[in-house]
Amino acid sequence: MSRRCDLTAKSPQVGHKVSHSNRKAKRRFLPNLCNVTLMSDTLGRSVRLRISANALKSVDQRGGLDAFLAKAREAELSPKAVELKRQIAKKLVPAN
Repeated sequence: MSRRCDLTAKSPQVGHKVSHSNRKAKRRFLPNLCNVTLMSDTLGRSVRLRISANALKSVDQRGGLDAFLAKAREAELSPKAVELKRQIAKKLVPAN
């Protein structure tokens, strides 16, 4: 299973572990991923995602999964999130 956020596509970063004597050793900074089930009001079903804690806070702040995906640009989203966004947009078009 990849260590990548399903919404923001945040992935591990590479950096240095720096000791007191200033020696540098390679290390990885892993994203804080959580398995969550979010409800999509438009689709009327729940969606299981593996997202970062930061993305979960952003989803709550924007008012749910549908609002988060509507406001986010497709370039920032992972392929799974882009597909969800298209499904939601497709469901909203006939309603208007």
